[in-house]
Amino acid sequence: MKYAVVGYSGRMGKEVIETFSGAGHELVVKVDENGVEESGIPDVVIDFSRPEALKTTVELCKKYSAGLVIGTTALSEEDFELLRDLSKSVPVVQSFNFSIGINVLMKILPQLSKLLEDWDVEIIEMHHRFKKDAPSGTAILLKDSLSKDVPTHSIRIGGIPGDHVIVFGNLGETVEIKHHAISRKVFAIGALKAAQFIMNHRKPNFYTFSQIIEGRL
Repeated sequence: MKYAVVGYSGRMGKEVIETFSGAGHELVVKVDENGVEESGIPDVVIDFSRPEALKTTVELCKKYSAGLVIGTTALSEEDFELLRDLSKSVPVVQSFNFSIGINVLMKILPQLSKLLEDWDVEIIEMHHRFKKDAPSGTAILLKDSLSKDVPTHSIRIGGIPGDHVIVFGNLGETVEIKHHAISRKVFAIGALKAAQFIMNHRKPNFYTFSQIIEGRL
């Protein structure tokens, strides 16, 4: 496939390029705060940048009739309205976390929460010092999976790509479930899976990454 990357010069953008190009795909459009470089027509646009770049991303997708894989966090309801409108004409795959492990975990948590409904539960999430939003989009997804008001503790330190711990406890024991992202590569691998889905289906719609993993389309 031919692909575009919004935020290509950032940490996540570089991981996306390394992963996609390593799989034999061609980077034809690069976007960052300095402008747009175009050398071809993309089939898919990948955006893990900032909410401020969303309008540029949407314009690119419309210009090239390209599908979109977006992992940007801290999106507003207005941003989601833009994405839903775009999904009427091209396929859009959105998630706050493109880790396969996190998305599987979100399927397990509702059952565990039901079995331990009388237990206390809290979430601890840790990310690198440069991450601006807190709690993380992933922590919000995990909280939603528990279907209850759960205290969330955010830590911003060093270069941690992303750690999330869900702790259940009663007066005699605790149960912890932890997801540890070894590197940002995990999110780029998930983005590639989402982009391949777009190439295979191409039906305009708004999809979540969880739907793609489960085959629930």
